[in-house]
Amino acid sequence: MRENKVVFNSIDEYIMQFPEAVQRILHELRQVIKEAAPEASEKISYQMPTFYLHGNLVHFAAFKNHIGFYPTPSGIEAFNDELAQYKGAKGSVQFPINAPMPLELIKKIVEFRVDENKKKADEKSKFFRGRKRHKS
Repeated sequence: MRENKVVFNSIDEYIMQFPEAVQRILHELRQVIKEAAPEASEKISYQMPTFYLHGNLVHFAAFKNHIGFYPTPSGIEAFNDELAQYKGAKGSVQFPINAPMPLELIKKIVEFRVDENKKKADEKSKFFRGRKRHKS
């Protein structure tokens, strides 16, 4: 049996499904992420808006009472103290929809994730360059 599940093809399409007040929050969040990660590309992954730079950088999603932000477990751990006031899990945090979004904190988390992904990509690149030189 097939479910009538909505499939999003773009972040714009995703945002348009929400009421205007939520759309404003999502546009603001998207803009902060773009500014903090100008080299990142946008896509839909797991049916959520996703920013991608040498791998998934961050995801976000809107729910009835909160905005979910998914900067991976490392992004949560690195800012544990600042995020302590919010509900969350290993790789996610919930920002209440009826409270101001902590945009400066989100910016810092995204910048942290950009640095992390770039370092991982550099290490991977060095590893593969080294392997090519040592081949017989």
